[in-house]
Amino acid sequence: MDGTELNFVNNQEYKMNRLSNVVVGFIIQHPHLQLMKAIIVNFGGQYAHLIARRLREAGLYAELVWPEEALDAASKPDVVAIVLSGGPSSVLDEKAPTISREIFDLGKPVLGICFGHQLIAKLLGGEVAKGAGEYGNTKMRLLKRDEILQGFDDEEVVWMSHGDYVAKEPSGFEVLALSEKGYIAAMKSGSIYGVQFHPEVAHTPKGRILFENFVTKIVGIKPEERWNPVNEIPRLLEEIRRTVGSEDRVVIGVSGGVDSTVTAVLLVKALGERAVPIFVNHGLFRQYEAEEVLRMFQNLGIKVKYVDASEEFLKQLEGTFDCEDRRKIVGKLFVDVFTKAASEVPNAKWLAQGTLYPDVIESGAVRGADRIKSHHNVAGLPEGLKFKLLEPLRQFYKDEVRAIGKALGLPDEVVFRHPFPGPGLAVRVIGKFNREKLEIVRKASYIVEEELKKANLYDKVWQAFATVGDDTWVGVKGDARVLGYVVVVRVMQSEDAMTADWVMLERDLLSRISHRITSEIPKVTMVAYAVTPKPPSTIEPC
Repeated sequence: MDGTELNFVNNQEYKMNRLSNVVVGFIIQHPHLQLMKAIIVNFGGQYAHLIARRLREAGLYAELVWPEEALDAASKPDVVAIVLSGGPSSVLDEKAPTISREIFDLGKPVLGICFGHQLIAKLLGGEVAKGAGEYGNTKMRLLKRDEILQGFDDEEVVWMSHGDYVAKEPSGFEVLALSEKGYIAAMKSGSIYGVQFHPEVAHTPKGRILFENFVTKIVGIKPEERWNPVNEIPRLLEEIRRTVGSEDRVVIGVSGGVDSTVTAVLLVKALGERAVPIFVNHGLFRQYEAEEVLRMFQNLGIKVKYVDASEEFLKQLEGTFDCEDRRKIVGKLFVDVFTKAASEVPNAKWLAQGTLYPDVIESGAVRGADRIKSHHNVAGLPEGLKFKLLEPLRQFYKDEVRAIGKALGLPDEVVFRHPFPGPGLAVRVIGKFNREKLEIVRKASYIVEEELKKANLYDKVWQAFATVGDDTWVGVKGDARVLGYVVVVRVMQSEDAMTADWVMLERDLLSRISHRITSEIPKVTMVAYAVTPKPPSTIEPC
């Protein structure tokens, strides 16, 4: 995730006062789609936002609602499809979330996924039971051909993650597919569908095909009606102008990442010099990054207010051990530094952030989702910071923001810059933080990125960096025995940071990276390569 707009980190540390701080997040729809929208009933699954992303990719705008809002939302004329998400609960539990059975009487296409699949069975008279469980890659065998599974072979690999299963389909439903354990993997009745697997995750190879089939064949969206984020640019600019007062100025925390840069460009296009980007250098950026960011904004013709506070940040971080503590330190100090810089901007009434959907879900801002990490821009504003908050990208995903960035004319090196955490390299130093380890991470990460660029792989992977901890390894340098640090290299492939897998690099490339790190960084004697996907690990080390 692009880090760096603002480190307003912790929901516990900074309680949002929504009475004094106004939050504006835009959900802009294409005019053609005023009567064509999908709702996703979110039962607390972290994959719920992936479902929205897949539907949008297929051309149908989608947004999330809570179970108690589902019937009202689904009854609106602009909603043409309903998706029931997965979730951590069991439909067999008394307190499990549920929806009104009346939703199925609306005559609108319904797609239930995992928990949603089981809930359809329960509400419509089928049977759900505890099973042996299926997790990860699972074979699915098709029994009947159907439009929603067009393009699927007789046997497919899908991604499962469930303990309960549909033991008996409801009356009037037909079973379309079975899993290798004999559980119902797909069923339908008219335009009501249930699938036990997760088509939204990349681990289901033909998941996108299923969503494309659902949108085009079941819902009936035509090519000329497809939703496209690029078409939203005029509406975004219009909403920004309408929302911000005619005399008000907006400050924007920028980092050079695609989220904050797109936010800044939109604001500058909408408001001109009344939009003031502020770039705080916390000393935790990648090698040469601060200089590159300033040069990039200069090339875009955008004036940036620059604050070099690196020494303040590094002094406070020195000797810290816990990553969450570091995130809080960086976040609190960032607020102090940014507030001082923003106070020098006359008539600044608004603060713009590049908050995205994944930022919101991963920080636990969605009910039922565990907070994995504190994020920089999802806790709202700290009390005492009297800005109104503007989040024009809050309803977009990273790939959509990149598409908007390309349409706005941003260079590829900005649009496709690898995501970077808000606290920067502070979270890539494991164990005790000190400047020596910070420089090791900075130099090693630069080597990793440089070698990937030479191999024409940088733009083909999601993220690539190095980490260092307190572990040491005995080495031999210059015929002398030395004790040096262990550097761990991580190269990941992902689409949205919700799930990710490690990249199998060629042996020669890994060898070059290892040789350069141990040769060019005297205090490193061992280089390891991380081969654990997300989940179970996160992409960043802490």
